[in-house]
Amino acid sequence: MQTVLLGSGHIGQTIARLLSNSGDYAVTVADREASALKSVGHLNVERVVVDSNDQGALEKLLAPADLVINALPYHMATKAAHAARNAETNYFDLTEDVQATKAISQLAAGANVAFMPQCGLAPGFIGIAANSLARSFDVVHDVKMRVGALPEFPTNELKYNLTWSVDGLVNEYCHPCEALREGERISVEPLEGIEHFSLDGVEYEAFNTSGGLGTLCETLEGKIRNLDYKSVRYPGHQQRMKFLLHDLGLKRDQELLKSILRKSVPTTRQDVVLVFVTVSGLRDGKLVQEVFSRKIFATHENGLYESAIQSTTASGVCTAVDLFRQGKLPGKGFIRQEAICLHDFLDNRFGKVYGSAE
Repeated sequence: MQTVLLGSGHIGQTIARLLSNSGDYAVTVADREASALKSVGHLNVERVVVDSNDQGALEKLLAPADLVINALPYHMATKAAHAARNAETNYFDLTEDVQATKAISQLAAGANVAFMPQCGLAPGFIGIAANSLARSFDVVHDVKMRVGALPEFPTNELKYNLTWSVDGLVNEYCHPCEALREGERISVEPLEGIEHFSLDGVEYEAFNTSGGLGTLCETLEGKIRNLDYKSVRYPGHQQRMKFLLHDLGLKRDQELLKSILRKSVPTTRQDVVLVFVTVSGLRDGKLVQEVFSRKIFATHENGLYESAIQSTTASGVCTAVDLFRQGKLPGKGFIRQEAICLHDFLDNRFGKVYGSAE
């Protein structure tokens, strides 16, 4: 299957490796910088320099392809989706941005190709797991979705290292969050709703962040009581981010905040991804709660160091693409993450990263 991958960053590199090594995808990796493409030089892929802001060039690149995977920053999602619509190329991305997803949904209306955004970890896999759990109940009361991409060895005051996109991180800390309360969709503030819990003897905190629910609010509105999504961090992180964003006013100067984080907070590939879903409700007339949890660590095999956020995010979109290729997803229009069956995801060759709970 002819596949164009936009972006050769950490996530893009992993996507390119997984798809090209599978033997079922002829991958072309596109980036605006030739130097960035060196990261995939060892793979059996075609490399192309293209400016994603050049709509004509982008459409020309996409026209011969069966599908495009957009691994660019979230603010490029709508532009790339427009190009896919005009080129009649199936579109997949990793965006967590709510407004971009709404725009892509409108683009997908009446299209002859498929549009499936939000194919990463959160949104993405977390929604697949939550929806699959919820469907096993007769009546659903509460769905709680918690995800953390954390350094395995936190040492600084923020108790955090950069494990993924700074743009995406700041975006989810600054925009309103969706939730369901008593069956109705509401908006809640980011960095609020803090709670504490422990898992495997480690203490964590969780608080509202934007985008992680994907389209689940729309899917489950009026069908369940309560639904929310929170990001997991080590205790103290939320208080310090509120100081930066609100007390120092950096919410009004997000580019400065991003610059500070890039300069002052180290990146790490020694990370851990936590996935924690709880669903409670009625089954056969009894009040029941079920939990789905995973803890996924970075790997270092055959000289390849791959962070947990790389492997889990790339796994999400590669599995979605693979299921689409196999005809297990709709062939056109807007496709929500919850259209994927959890069993199909975990049984897929790319989805096996999520494995089984230890």
